[in-house]
Amino acid sequence: MIDALFNQPDYLAAKKTLDAVSLRQTAIASNIANLETPGYKRLDVAASFNTELQRACAARDPQEIAALKPELEVDPNAVAVSPDGNTVSLEDELLKMNQNSLANTLETQLISTDLYRLKMAITGTAG
Repeated sequence: MIDALFNQPDYLAAKKTLDAVSLRQTAIASNIANLETPGYKRLDVAASFNTELQRACAARDPQEIAALKPELEVDPNAVAVSPDGNTVSLEDELLKMNQNSLANTLETQLISTDLYRLKMAITGTAG
């Protein structure tokens, strides 16, 4: 019974998105740390992950969603911002960090709401 609750497509999608948000935060930290490293190429979560997650969510296939794993890759859209070939812009990273923080808050609330509902169903109380 409990497994069925945690294998719902919406819950799995929120968890996978939270995995990607966590990985993106790691990439942002690495990018900022290497801001002045000559030739460093900006990292981000593979763009294909969002496409695959959207496709799996549209199909409402829990197994397909659960099989997805976000991975880091060099950002193919980043352009060199300095003569040494480094593709990291501090302003862009700070913006992405704020966006990522909002995504983290949203996904955490979605998962917490599901867990709160489960607690209410088990205990029969809202507190």
